[in-house]
Amino acid sequence: MDELNAPQGIDGELPEGPSKSQIKRELHALQELAERMVSLPRFELERLALSEATWAAIAETARIKDHRALRRHYKRIAKLLVKEDMEAVDALLDEKDRLKNEAAARHHRVERWRERLIEEGDAALNELLRECPDADRQQLRTLIRAAQRDRERAKPDAPRKLFRFLREELDRAALEGW
Repeated sequence: MDELNAPQGIDGELPEGPSKSQIKRELHALQELAERMVSLPRFELERLALSEATWAAIAETARIKDHRALRRHYKRIAKLLVKEDMEAVDALLDEKDRLKNEAAARHHRVERWRERLIEEGDAALNELLRECPDADRQQLRTLIRAAQRDRERAKPDAPRKLFRFLREELDRAALEGW
């Protein structure tokens, strides 16, 4: 929009400060933040130095059942959050996101190993044992064979056992620094 068509103040000057749209976007972001905060366990929120009014609003959330009332309530919490230390809130939520992403990455890594072991057999097993040298080769072989048989029969039991075993071994190898 050029300056001739831009909205002007009373004295003909361009208005300063955030636009109405920017204010709305910030308020929506705070509402989403309020929703995420309310979903966290209380002991995690206690690390934050929240005001009494914010704590009361968070506690009140549990008794609200109507979806529309809950939306209004999140707006109320968002208005209270404006007065809070947002750096601490952001840090807490960023940490939660980071932990969630790490857990998902570990889970996907175990799934990839399980699929490779079932599909490729001993070739993938040798590679896994280089990564997890303390893993029991014989037990792994037994679990792999059972998972291959169960997959052909469309049974989930042995692949699940293999997954659990792999998760423990890969987590242990990660802790030991392999």
